[in-house]
Amino acid sequence: MFRTLTAAAALSLSVALPALAQDAMDDQAFGERVRAYLMANPEVIMEAVGMLQAKEDAAAQQADQDMVAAQSDALTNDGFSWVGGNPDGDITVVEFMDYRCGYCKKAFSEVESLLSTDGNIKFIVKEFPILGEQSVLGSQFAIATQIVAGEDAYKSVHDTLMSYNGEITADSLRRLADSLDLDGEAILAKLNDPEVERRINANRELGRALNISGTPTFVIESQMVRGYVPADQLQQLVDQLRG
Repeated sequence: MFRTLTAAAALSLSVALPALAQDAMDDQAFGERVRAYLMANPEVIMEAVGMLQAKEDAAAQQADQDMVAAQSDALTNDGFSWVGGNPDGDITVVEFMDYRCGYCKKAFSEVESLLSTDGNIKFIVKEFPILGEQSVLGSQFAIATQIVAGEDAYKSVHDTLMSYNGEITADSLRRLADSLDLDGEAILAKLNDPEVERRINANRELGRALNISGTPTFVIESQMVRGYVPADQLQQLVDQLRG
């Protein structure tokens, strides 16, 4: 019985081994042909890489659009974020920003240019301090100003901080308030108010939900734009969304 099984196994191997060897030779020959083709036509590799990149970009864009749709109300109707431009505009631009962010400062003039040339854009600011204690202090002061002195005062403080390149401290903020004829002591007294903390935390939670890790980040209708964008490119995207 054992000899019969051994003989059967040997017979099976005698049949299988040549077939495996032939498969290996076929695979090797096929691989050599593929390599020869790619070496003769290297542009095919770049074409495949480009197609893969385009596929990944499309998937990422769709993921962003899905996240924006899910957070639409928090983005455009949270009840506390400052609204500028044309509140009844046909396109809404939301910016997540940080007062210590160099690219946010660079984008500031671009956004102002866009709003001045296109009178049909609703602009919403999301205080999103992510660059340390001074960032947090700047946002606390801007939000406290909004609560204490109103929307116009917030805009004045926001614009000044976006153009300011010094250290953000209680003393520098007090001087800023004085320069704008605001009650700096009343605003500073409001920095740690629970409502100020609530608004910052709400923006941080929204940023996490949208997978935002850097500033500036723009949400323009259904599109998310991460990073600095010149005014002409912002206008081009707005025009495309208008169709």
